[in-house]
Amino acid sequence: MMIEIRRVLTQVEDIFHEFGPPPPQPLRRGVVAAVLRNPFAGRYEPDIVPMMEALNPVGLEMAHKLLAAMNAPPERIQGYGKGAIVGSAGELEHGALWHVPGGYAMRELLGWKGDAASYKQGVATGQSGNALAIVPSTKKVGPPGAALDVPLTHINASYVRSHFDAVEVHVPGAPRADEIVLILTMSTGARIHARVGGLAASAIQKWDGQR
Repeated sequence: MMIEIRRVLTQVEDIFHEFGPPPPQPLRRGVVAAVLRNPFAGRYEPDIVPMMEALNPVGLEMAHKLLAAMNAPPERIQGYGKGAIVGSAGELEHGALWHVPGGYAMRELLGWKGDAASYKQGVATGQSGNALAIVPSTKKVGPPGAALDVPLTHINASYVRSHFDAVEVHVPGAPRADEIVLILTMSTGARIHARVGGLAASAIQKWDGQR
């Protein structure tokens, strides 16, 4: 059996204050992390792509679980990211297997599958859009309890500076040497008191996932 999940961790935080005045609405950030057996641990396997395909339904299930834990409709999600921590008997490339399943899952869940005109209309009515931007990612090999700073960017334009963020994730006791921790993150908005300029989310206009 290629996919054997041992544990799933979910966490949600609300940020009410970062010095300065309290924001009109707290920033909510959520994480879901699945701990699963690494079928390639302790050996070199030249063809690992079949596992990437097997992870597609895992990604979708995790994305739905995270959104439910955040108690937010899809249109409230403005940022996302993904990551992987590989146990010491594995290699970094095993974490790279998560790039497509993890990213595809959130873009499938959050996307409208519409065109630029419908996106603009959605922005005008406060909806978030098509999940056009690539999902940022990071990965590492680490011991049980290792922490990973998982990046977050805006779901529709990677250059929206106010949404550059990261969530520190760790699962106590995981990954064991023969395991992988797969991580998805989402957020409902910009950093509290973001004020360093750059492209604003309200000014997205190219609809190419970048600007």
